[in-house]
Amino acid sequence: MLVGLPIPSLTPKASATAEAWSKKGQFHKPLAKEFRRHGFTYRQIAREGNAAIYEQRWTGCAEPSVCYEVIRIRRREGFQIGGRVVEPAEVYPKSEVWGTDGFTLTDKDAAFNKFQQIVAGRTGKTNWNQAGDGLEQEQTETKTQTETQTK
Repeated sequence: MLVGLPIPSLTPKASATAEAWSKKGQFHKPLAKEFRRHGFTYRQIAREGNAAIYEQRWTGCAEPSVCYEVIRIRRREGFQIGGRVVEPAEVYPKSEVWGTDGFTLTDKDAAFNKFQQIVAGRTGKTNWNQAGDGLEQEQTETKTQTETQTK
């Protein structure tokens, strides 16, 4: 009997989603479709490639308001810490990159518009300003293009 070796599984494993593989062919654990953090419940409502929308609800209220977090999914490589192996995984953006890789919106249509921008690969930052009862969008890349054309 060998101790410490992995036991082969007798049941076939489900195949991973396409989003879980890097360009190098390395498997990355996919982001959870639902999770709880800091009193909020998050549920993925859309995903395409490296873009996703999570519906955010505060769990401390009977009738919580809903927000939408539109994110650009990143991947981190695996590493070892204290003899423990941490597998490669997809990661939710940190607060330090909010406004670049993550956006919180209160309007579902605006969230899907931002989602489509990320899917399309547009890299310009978007400034979201509350304007009256709607959201006004000003894209930095569009503004820069206009300034360049007028010079």
